Amino acid sequence: MFLFDDVPIDFSPQPGLGAPVWRGRAADGDELKDFAAAVQQSGGRLAALWGSDRRQEGQGFQLDCVFGLDRGHAWLRLELPADDAVYPDLSAKFPAANRMQRAVYDLVGIRHTGSDQRPWLRHGGWPAGWFPLRHDAGAPPEHANLPSDYDFVKVGGEGAHEIPVGPIHAGIIEPGHFRFSVVGERVLRLEQRLGYQHKGVEQRCTGADIATGAKLVGRVSGDSTCAYAWAYAAAVEAACGVEPSPRALALRALILERERIANHLGDLGMLGNDAALAFGLAQFFRLKEDWVRMSAELFGHRFMMDSIVPGGVAHEPDARALAAMVEQCDAIGREVAELRAIYDAHAGLQDRFLTTGAIDAALAREFSLTGIAARATGVLLDGRAYRQGYTPPPPYAKLGVRPATDERGDVAARVAVRFDEVFESLRLLRELAVGLPAGELRREVAPVPYAEGLGVVEGWRGEVVVGVRLDAAGRIARLHPHDPSWQAWPALEHAVMQDIVPDFPLINKSFNLSYSGQDI
Repeated sequence: MFLFDDVPIDFSPQPGLGAPVWRGRAADGDELKDFAAAVQQSGGRLAALWGSDRRQEGQGFQLDCVFGLDRGHAWLRLELPADDAVYPDLSAKFPAANRMQRAVYDLVGIRHTGSDQRPWLRHGGWPAGWFPLRHDAGAPPEHANLPSDYDFVKVGGEGAHEIPVGPIHAGIIEPGHFRFSVVGERVLRLEQRLGYQHKGVEQRCTGADIATGAKLVGRVSGDSTCAYAWAYAAAVEAACGVEPSPRALALRALILERERIANHLGDLGMLGNDAALAFGLAQFFRLKEDWVRMSAELFGHRFMMDSIVPGGVAHEPDARALAAMVEQCDAIGREVAELRAIYDAHAGLQDRFLTTGAIDAALAREFSLTGIAARATGVLLDGRAYRQGYTPPPPYAKLGVRPATDERGDVAARVAVRFDEVFESLRLLRELAVGLPAGELRREVAPVPYAEGLGVVEGWRGEVVVGVRLDAAGRIARLHPHDPSWQAWPALEHAVMQDIVPDFPLINKSFNLSYSGQDI
């Protein structure tokens, strides 16, 4: 099928029970640019971008682009020659492509045509001209591990100065460098330098079997382990032609909604604390602790790590445990409702939340935002819910998810969306617990040589995407996990403009983006 009448790229649907995906191949860079322009004009978004080295298979290099459309996702591939691996810059249409493209060069060594060629993941840890995801890279040669300079954009003018923050922070958080250009306390510009958490996940996955890949992908970003595990499992299942049972899919949804609530409870507490309401931190962290302890009782791990696996789920709670979970949902719901009333009525809290760190729907679309960040601007985008032309994957198609949204786009809106999502996820959990369908827990997944698949899951932070390609032996030839933070970090730079420096921790926490998930 042709997704756009004026761009003659033929797409075929990906089989399986996951989110709807269509695969296509661009003949050249001009077709890729034309398709990206059509997506942008239709209100679509860039969901993920990565590169591959296929020279060991007698081919060249390859660029994979995933675009989000109203009806699902378009997975477009561009093949590049081994001796001239250059592709067109997509950042003019999708600004979020900038950092993805720079990471592609750092890892694979294929270059885009844009003007911003600064390193993104390179911090002096490996030498120039060595690319870890090339098939013949081998171990990095001996080199001097020296700090790498980074060309931050300078802001001049009378009274303007810079405040560097990080990458080492006072709190126990991940490393990231924030360069503020300010006049007094007013922020004129923020530029981020990330990549300090690069762990080599994609390289570690190369050559691994399917089970090892599941372990590694589930640890890309610990607060989203269930979303990553499901996206990876969906990609492998699409590649290998396996459909999990209705029972396994319902249990996956139960696990994912528990992960969503756990993170929202923690964020609501931290947001209260960052606005000087320590009471909120104490109460929400008490609730979160109760919640993750129940998760450990249900699935053997506080974060339910390794509970979702290719083919289904690893284990299931019994009837008694499910009944206890429903009781906990009722109790948590009552307490969160009381705390919301306190937050909404607290004048000091609302003074800090309202109009702070605001972005609008136009900016959310420009940066291809998903999840909380997008829905807090009025963009009604939730992969679990119906929208015009889109049917969510099972079991969400039968649950009637009501997306939480708010049009204000500020910290207050992101707080409100979190509260609403907690209540909606509690409702979903009750329905899932009392209506689990019959079916086996896990089906065998036999590797299929040269197969490939894409998995997309609506995680608590936004859209998690995982692409998988297997080799001749059915092991992983290429794997790319993509976190929604790739798109949201640049939007945060805009959200702080014209606010004051002391508001940055609050604005930053209202997005709560992943360093580890973006640095892979």
